[in-house]
Amino acid sequence: MQLAIASDHGGLQLKTEIIDYLKEVAIDCQDFGTYSGESVDYPDIVMPVAEAVAKKEFDLGILCCGTGIGVSIAANKVSGIRAALCHDSFSARMAREHNNANIITMGERVIGAGLARDILATFLHAQFSGGRHARRVDKIHNIEKKYCCR
Repeated sequence: MQLAIASDHGGLQLKTEIIDYLKEVAIDCQDFGTYSGESVDYPDIVMPVAEAVAKKEFDLGILCCGTGIGVSIAANKVSGIRAALCHDSFSARMAREHNNANIITMGERVIGAGLARDILATFLHAQFSGGRHARRVDKIHNIEKKYCCR
């Protein structure tokens, strides 16, 4: 499994802790930044990850900021991205099983490192259920085609 990860300054510490966890469990990831606590604009950090995941250069993406909200909104502007803000394991499982989410977003100011590990492990191990959920994800894709990608 190949993962793409990034954060703005508000999610830098959480991103660092997640990268350490991924190393512990032998999952490869590429860090797209930021690399310091200096203020950056999250849309600039999000786009390389979202575009790489949309192009299937990576299996999944992980984005962190202070709340997880801004990076989620920005990532979801990229066609083919289904970014889900998850601050609990149930949401992480449902994001993958029902929505086939391909990016998880989390907020450093909302959750701690231990919970983030549990949420991420749940997200990474869950699989898309297909069936009636595939029909719904297809409808999301059709909305993208109609409104986002003319």
